[in-house]
Amino acid sequence: MTPDLVALYVPGDRPALFAKALAGPADLVILDLEDAVAVGGKDGARAAVRDWLTALDPAARARISVRVNGAGTPAGEADLAALAGIAGIAGIAGLHSVRVPKVESPAEVARVVAALGPVPVHALLESAAGIEAAAGIARAPQVAALALGEADLRSDLGVTSDDGLVWARSRVIVAARAAGLPAPMMSAWTDLADTEGLIASCRAGRAMGFLGRTAVHPKQVEPILTGFAPDPGEVAAARALLDSLAAAGAGGRAVAVTATGRMVDPAMVRGAERVLAVHAHIRRCLGAAT
Repeated sequence: MTPDLVALYVPGDRPALFAKALAGPADLVILDLEDAVAVGGKDGARAAVRDWLTALDPAARARISVRVNGAGTPAGEADLAALAGIAGIAGIAGLHSVRVPKVESPAEVARVVAALGPVPVHALLESAAGIEAAAGIARAPQVAALALGEADLRSDLGVTSDDGLVWARSRVIVAARAAGLPAPMMSAWTDLADTEGLIASCRAGRAMGFLGRTAVHPKQVEPILTGFAPDPGEVAAARALLDSLAAAGAGGRAVAVTATGRMVDPAMVRGAERVLAVHAHIRRCLGAAT
């Protein structure tokens, strides 16, 4: 199964954009009730999201995530109450996920699950305390993904360059994979004018172990896909690896040597399959975008 590669944020107080975002090439649409909505607009956003989701086809609803406000805050509790009140939303058969910001403990995840039932939770780690608790949060019931909220994390740590986030990024990647979760998505790139910077950042993130990224504007979808796309050499090498191992297996051998002289074994299969799955998925998405 190919993981989601692009998740597009849409402000919860902009209902005119909901269907348009869903019709685009992003894998997920995140209806944002948190940072994208001013304090005075939260009630209206909550109502708009609730009403739209209530009328939405269940198959389409499965591509929607909702970012609520922090667990335990008044706004967060109101968000959960609104979602819980929608018939058919709570549980696995409803939303793709609920995105919970500023998570610092498994107890905060449990609070969301208690309100909504067994809905998949995407936990955002945005503080030093959240990073320190990453392993426990990743293993909490119903957590389906981890991600970093890097703007808040930079502020909490006093970090002024990307170098200061390298350890935190690696920590979250390791915590997610150790818990059997998919590779985390990268945080949003906020410089809408710097497309080349976005692509380069995605390539660097992919090299670290991230897979996919959140977007804050539809025009970022294609650059994100471009940045995470395996290059032609990787695709060819993945195919050669699988072909060589298949031939070796047919001959009763566990280890094979490719035509280029590379020794390969079954431990490499999952990586090669992932490269080919991501390659195929991105080709489909880019075809939809162009």
